[in-house]
Amino acid sequence: MNQATRRQFIQTTGLAAGALLAASHIPAAQEKRHIASNAYSWHVFYARENRDFNASLDEGLGDVAASGLDGFEPTIGSPEQIETLVPLLKKHNLEMRSIYVGSLLHEAAEAPKSIEGILTIAKAAKAAGVRIVVTNPNPLAWGAKEGKSDAQLQVQARAMNALGKGLKEMGLTLSYHNHDMELLFAAREFHHMMVGTDPELVTLCLDSHWIYRGSGNSAVALMDVIQLYGDRVSELHLRQSHGGVWSETLGEGDLDYPAVAAALKAKGVSPHLVMEIAVETGTPKTLNPVEAHRQSADYAHQVFG
Repeated sequence: MNQATRRQFIQTTGLAAGALLAASHIPAAQEKRHIASNAYSWHVFYARENRDFNASLDEGLGDVAASGLDGFEPTIGSPEQIETLVPLLKKHNLEMRSIYVGSLLHEAAEAPKSIEGILTIAKAAKAAGVRIVVTNPNPLAWGAKEGKSDAQLQVQARAMNALGKGLKEMGLTLSYHNHDMELLFAAREFHHMMVGTDPELVTLCLDSHWIYRGSGNSAVALMDVIQLYGDRVSELHLRQSHGGVWSETLGEGDLDYPAVAAALKAKGVSPHLVMEIAVETGTPKTLNPVEAHRQSADYAHQVFG
C-alpha cells in the first residue's frame, strides 16, 4: 500500500488523524506498557480481505481489542467523529490517547483556517482523553517530485508553532509526522520542521519506517534522526520490513527495534507506542488482521517493556 493510498484514506474515510505523559508521569516499570494501533493498519489489513473497517466500527474495534492492543489512534476530520468513537471505544475497553489529523500549513492564507479546525477537533478530543495530536502537513502534490519552497517551509514552521501553542494551552501535545516526501532534497522539509520550530511547542512523531524508506532504506539515517531529535519524540510509529518490503507483523527485520528502544531510552524519553503495520505489494499474506496485530503487540512488549 503506497503513500498516496494512505493520503486518500485520510481524505476520504472521514476518520481524517493522547498520550505521552511527561517522564515524571510514566507508569511504574512493573506495569504493562500501553500499546495502541493506528486506524490505517486496520484499514489496509481489512482491505486485503475485501472488507471495510469503517463499515462497522463496532466490529472493527472489537478486533482491535481482541488483538491485545490497549488503544486506538483514529484519523479525525471533525468533532462529530470523536462523539461517534467514544462509546465504541469504551465498550471495547480501548483508550484513545492520540489522534491523527490532516493539515494544510504551508500557505499563509490557508494555515489559520487549518489551525482553527484542528483546535476545534482538539477540544472535543481532550474531553475524550486524548493527549497527543499528530499531524502531517499536506505536501504540495502527493507523489510529485517537487518540494515546498523556502518561503513555504518558513510559513509552515510558523504555523506549526502557532498550532503547538494553541494545543499546549489546552494541555495537549503537538506531534509532527512525516512520510517519505519530506525527506527529499536533503530532507529540507523534515529538518526545518525540527530546527525551525520551538521544541516546547512541536514534538516529533517518529515514524521509524518512513524515515528508513525516505532515506533510501537506511537504518543509519533512522538512528541519526534519533540522535538529532530523540529528546523531542513524543510518539513512535512501529512498522517493519524485510528487504524493503513491509512485513506482515512487527518483529525482526530491516529495522533494529531493540537499538531504537535503547537509543530512545538513552535520550530519556518513553514515547507513546502506536502500531502501524501495513501491507503492500509483496507483503506475505498468512495471518488475519487480529493475529497479525497480536503477534506485533507481543513483539513490541518484548522490545519496549
